[in-house]
Amino acid sequence: MALIVLATSQVAGQPRGEKIDAAPLHRAHEALTSVIVHDIFSPPVASRIYVYAHIAGYEVLNQVDDKYQSLHGQVKDFPAIPRPEKPISYSLAGVHAFLVTGQKLIFSEPILEDSIQAIVTSYRRKTNKKIFDESLKYGQRVADAILAWAASDGYAETRKIRRYDLLKEEGKWIPTPPAYMAAVEPHWRLIRPIALDSAAQFKPPAPTPFSKEKGTPFYNMVYHVYRTGKALSPEQIEIAKFWDCNPFVVNVHGHANYATKKLSPGGHWLSIAGIASTQCGADMVQSSAAYTLTAIALFDGFISCWDEKYRSNLIRPETYINAYIDESWKPLLQTPPFPEHTSGHSVISTAAAVVLTNFFGDNFAFVDTSELGYGLGTRRFSSFMEACNEAAISRLYGGIHYLPAIEHGQSQGRKVGEMVISKIRLVGGETSD
Repeated sequence: MALIVLATSQVAGQPRGEKIDAAPLHRAHEALTSVIVHDIFSPPVASRIYVYAHIAGYEVLNQVDDKYQSLHGQVKDFPAIPRPEKPISYSLAGVHAFLVTGQKLIFSEPILEDSIQAIVTSYRRKTNKKIFDESLKYGQRVADAILAWAASDGYAETRKIRRYDLLKEEGKWIPTPPAYMAAVEPHWRLIRPIALDSAAQFKPPAPTPFSKEKGTPFYNMVYHVYRTGKALSPEQIEIAKFWDCNPFVVNVHGHANYATKKLSPGGHWLSIAGIASTQCGADMVQSSAAYTLTAIALFDGFISCWDEKYRSNLIRPETYINAYIDESWKPLLQTPPFPEHTSGHSVISTAAAVVLTNFFGDNFAFVDTSELGYGLGTRRFSSFMEACNEAAISRLYGGIHYLPAIEHGQSQGRKVGEMVISKIRLVGGETSD
C-alpha cells in the first residue's frame, strides 16, 4: 500500500492536509512499552494492551483525512466514535487517547503518568489553551469508548477461571526449569478476536504423534532439535538471542532468583513498525495506521496460536530430551511456560510481516534496532519477510521448538495476516497498490 499524501481541506482547530509530526506518537509508544516490560506482562496480554491503545489513538487520528477509515462498520460490535464538538488538536487528542487507554490496562499507572505529563506538557507550550483542554477531553472520550468495548472481549472472565490442571499423559506439556512456572494464559482462546471469525479459524495441522521409540518420526524430530543445539554457529546463537523476547526469563543463583526483563515478541514487531514508519517519513496518521494494523495482526495471531497450544498441549523439547536422550542437556534459550505447538514467534512474526509488507511494500530494507536497549545489537534485513523467517527459525536454534511447530506456525500466521489485510481497510478501502 503506497503511503498517502493527505488532501488539503480544513478541520476544526487543526488544518487537514498538513503532515502531523509522528514523533510524539513514537515517544508515547516507547513509554507504554517500557511499562509493559517493567510489569512483565505475558506476550498475549501485552498484545492486548498494545492493540486497544493503538486503536484508541487511531480512531482520533483517522479523522484528519477522509481517506482514512474508522474500524466502526468493519469490526463486529466496534463502537461509533463521536466527532469532536469543538476545535481540537488531533495530534494531542490522538496521543492522549493512546496513553490513557494504555494506562488503564497496565499495573504501574503512576510510571506511565510521568510520561503522559511530559508528553502533554510538550503540547501545552504551543497550543491554544481552549484547544488544548478540548483536545484532552476528546482524547479521554475516545479512550473511554475503546475501553468500554475492550471490557467486553472476555478478558475479565478468563481471570476468574480456576487454575489450569496439567494433563497427566505421556507427551503432554509440563512446566520446565528453572522456575517451573504455571501455564500462561491457558484460556486465551476465549478472548474475542478482531479480524478473525474465531480462535480456531486457522487451526493448523496436529503435531507429530508422540513416541519414545528411536527411529520414529517424533523421536527423529526431537533429535533434530538436540543435534542442532549441540552444533550452533556463532551467528545462530546471535539470532536466537536477538529474537528471544521472553519476558519470563528467571535467573537462579543459589537461593536467589531474579528476572531479566525483556521486550515481548509483539513489542519487538511494533518497534519494527515504528522503525519503518520513521525511515519512510510517515506522519502521525500513517504511523498510527501502521502500528494499528500490526497490533491487530499480533493480537489475533496470539489468539489463534494459543488456541492450538492448549488443544495439542505438546511436550517441550527440553522435557523430552532430558527424559529420553540426554538428562544434562539444556536449550540455549529458557523454555517459555506454555505448550510447544505451534511456535508463537512463528505465528505472530509472520502475521506482522504480512501486514507490514502490505503497508510498506516488498523488499523494504531496514536495520532492526529494537533490542539495543536490552543489551543486544542490531540486525539488518532486506524485507519484513526475511525478518519473520529469521524470527521463526530462531526458535529451533534456541532449542525450544520442533521444526513442524515453526513451519505450521508460519503458515498459520500468514493466514492471520492475510485475513487482517483483507478485512481491515484503514485507507481508502484499498489494501494494495
